[in-house]
Amino acid sequence: MTEQPADIDLDLDRASTSPDTGDPPPPNRPPMLLWAGAGVLLLALAGAYVFLWRAPAPAPVAATKPAEPPAMRGEPGDQITLPPLDETDVLVRQLVEKLSSHPMVAAWLTTDGLILNFVLVTSRIADGVTPVAELKKVGPVPRFTIKTAADIPYIDRSSYRRYDRHTEAVSKLDARGAARLYGTLKPRIVEAYGRLGPSDEDFDRVLERAIFELLSVPFVEGEVALEPQGIVYGFADPRLQTMSAAQKQLFRMGPQNVLLVQGKLRDIAFHLGIPETRLPPARK
Repeated sequence: MTEQPADIDLDLDRASTSPDTGDPPPPNRPPMLLWAGAGVLLLALAGAYVFLWRAPAPAPVAATKPAEPPAMRGEPGDQITLPPLDETDVLVRQLVEKLSSHPMVAAWLTTDGLILNFVLVTSRIADGVTPVAELKKVGPVPRFTIKTAADIPYIDRSSYRRYDRHTEAVSKLDARGAARLYGTLKPRIVEAYGRLGPSDEDFDRVLERAIFELLSVPFVEGEVALEPQGIVYGFADPRLQTMSAAQKQLFRMGPQNVLLVQGKLRDIAFHLGIPETRLPPARK
């Protein structure tokens, strides 16, 4: 059995350039779930997923726009005076620091444009995209490794431990407090979402899709076989290979970390007022 490093974690990618920027990829790219830990702080936060929930059909009317789910009715936010969007970083840092003092969260709080980044990252996760550029300042992780047995490459299960601290940051979050924070900052979150461009979908739906996206990641406890696919390693199991980029990143945190992160996301979804019927079935 031999062991060798994979050059990039994101897609087990061995390419020499990043598809997003054209620049050489960093050797230690921070995991998307840092934002499912820091972004989830703002609220949970990560197009592979098609929104499956449909409201009961209304009586026939002339309008053709489909009915949307009712607005989230979760934890109410605090009624405070919010500064203009571009001046909210100080307030966000103060509020988030009350939820967590974890070093991973502290690292995220050193960045600028916190609400804008949260909205952008959540939107990308909802569409199945891994938000690479927004994660640069959160901190590196050790290089991803694979192992080979009988000429078949597998994920080296020891690589999962690289993400234990990210999972710890997520698991220690106060789910109710995170949902309440989302309600407090909602006016500025909606404003930030508007800056991304016109949309027929409100941000509650985007956040719900992002949570659904990550809760849909399968639990696989055994060995995970890989196969070379050009300049990248892909999953040998077609079911895993068809996951979105955002889902693959969470999956590579390892089964136990996946369960812990998904458990916290489900708790946050509950306090947001998202019914279980609109989420993937909980694992028993």
